[in-house]
Amino acid sequence: MTLQSPSPIVQVLPETAPFSEEQRSWLNGFFAGLLSLDNAGVTALSPAENAAVMGDADDGAPWHDPAMEIAERMTLAEGKPFPRKLFAAMAQQDCGQCGYVCETYSAAIASGQEPRLNLCAPGGKDTLRMLKTLVEEGGAVPAASAAEAAPVAPAGPIGRSRENPAMATFLSRRKLNGEGSEKETWHVEFDLSECGLDYIVGDAFGIVAQNDPRLADAVIALLGARPDAPVNGKTLREALVSDCALGPAPDALFQLISYVTGGETRAKAKRLAAGEDPDGDLDRLDVLGTLHKFGQAKLSAEAFFEALDPLQPRLYSISSSHVATPGRITLTVDTVRYKIGTRPRWGVASTYLAERVQPGDKVPVYVQRAHGFGLPENPATPVIMCGPGTGIAPFRAFLHDRRATKAPGKNWLFFGHQRRASDFFYEDELNAMKQEGVLTGLTLAWSRDGKEKIYVQDRMRERGAELFAWLEQGAHFYVCGDAKRMAKDVERAMVDVVAEHGGRSADEAVAYVAALKKAGRYQADVY
Repeated sequence: MTLQSPSPIVQVLPETAPFSEEQRSWLNGFFAGLLSLDNAGVTALSPAENAAVMGDADDGAPWHDPAMEIAERMTLAEGKPFPRKLFAAMAQQDCGQCGYVCETYSAAIASGQEPRLNLCAPGGKDTLRMLKTLVEEGGAVPAASAAEAAPVAPAGPIGRSRENPAMATFLSRRKLNGEGSEKETWHVEFDLSECGLDYIVGDAFGIVAQNDPRLADAVIALLGARPDAPVNGKTLREALVSDCALGPAPDALFQLISYVTGGETRAKAKRLAAGEDPDGDLDRLDVLGTLHKFGQAKLSAEAFFEALDPLQPRLYSISSSHVATPGRITLTVDTVRYKIGTRPRWGVASTYLAERVQPGDKVPVYVQRAHGFGLPENPATPVIMCGPGTGIAPFRAFLHDRRATKAPGKNWLFFGHQRRASDFFYEDELNAMKQEGVLTGLTLAWSRDGKEKIYVQDRMRERGAELFAWLEQGAHFYVCGDAKRMAKDVERAMVDVVAEHGGRSADEAVAYVAALKKAGRYQADVY
C-alpha cells in the first residue's frame, strides 16, 4: 500500500542550485522529510537567512544530549552565536512536540519567524526561562503572551501538524498489566478511516487532550470566579478544560499575583517568578496549589486566563503498522498518577486516554513524522530493538510492519519491566512472532522478580558477543524510553560490548558507537 506524501513540500534548495529539476525535487522532499518542514508549518529560510541564524553550525553541537542538564548544556554553548545558545537551551530530544526539531525551532526563534517560546514540552520551565533570558539578551522578537501563544492559523495538510489536527474516532482501551502490577498501562486504539490519516512506523501520534473537569472545577472554586465567566470567547470552565495548562504554575501567574498583592506575599511571588523557591514548596505549586498558597490574591477570570500557558498536545510513539492494519492506529500508554504531599496529580493525556474519552468520541489528533527514527530502507537489514516498558511501542510497530511486508531481515527484541507475571506486554503476540520466525531473538529482563534487579542493559552485556556479531553484520540498533537514565545506560552498555567483544579501547568503542549514530544505525526515540 502506498502512503500519501504530505504536501506541499517546502522548497529547501534554491532554484539556482546546481541540480536538475528532478534532482532538486527529490532533494527538497528528502530534506523536508528529514527536518519535518513539510508538516511543521515552518517557512524555509533562504541560504543567506539560514547562514545568519544558524551561526557556527559545524560545532558538532556537543550539548545535543537529552541526558545532559541544562546548566551543563549552556556552559558548552558559551561563546557560541545566539541561535546555537537557543539550541542548547532546548531539551535535546528532537521529539517534535513543538512542531520542529530542537535545531530548527531554535533557528525559527532566532530569525523572528517563531515568537512562541513555550513549545518545548520536555524542557518545561527551565527551557522557557532560559529562552526568555537569551531572547532578551539577543534582541530577538519577544515571545507572545500566554493568551496569544496559541497558533493563529492552520498550517499544512489536516492531521499533519499540531496547528491543524484531524478528528479521529476513539475505539477502545485494554489494560496490559496483570494482577499485582504496580503500573497502569493501556493499549489504546483509534479509527483513522474517516479522517484519512496514514503513517509509517517510527512516527508519533499527537493527542490534543483535555484537562480533567474535576481539576478545572477545583481551580475555579479557589479562584472564586463564576464557571461561565467569559474569557477569549468561551466560558472560563470551557477554557480551563480545553485550552489552559494546569500543571506547574507559569512565571506569568506568579508575576500577576505579585501585581495584586503586597508586602511579604508580593516578595515571595516575585521570587517565584524569577525561578527561586523561597519556601521550599515549588514542587507543589501547580496552578491549583498556587491559588491555594496565595489565597488572598484577588484575580479576575480574564487576567488569570491570560497568565496561563496554553495546553500542549502530547505525543506518543505509535505501536501499530499502517501496512498491517490500515485505518487503525494503536498506542501503548502508561497512566501517570502520583501524589505530592496529600494531593493526587494526574497526567493530562494519559488519564484522558485511560478513563475520560469514551468509545465513539472524536478526538483531535495529528501524525508527527519521525526525525531519524525508522526501519532501515533495506528490508534484509537485521534490527536490534531495546524497549523496556512502554518503550516497546515503536518496536511492536516495527515487528508488525516487517511481518506484513515479509521483510527477510532478522529481528531481535530486548524487553524488560518489573515482573514477568504482570508486566509482560504483548506476551502472546511476541511469542507467536517468535514461533513464526519473525522474531529471531526475544531477550527479557525483570527488575523485581529476583534478589538482584536485572535490566535490559544487563542482558545486552550478557549477550554481548552475539550483539556485536549482529552489528558487524550491518544490524541497526534502536532504543526507546527514558532519556535521562535508561537510554544512557543502554548506550554505556553498547560501548562496553564493543570494547569487550570488538577488541577495542574505551575511546575506540565510543568512536564505534558514534560512527553507528552518524550512519543512522543507532537510533533513539527518547522522552
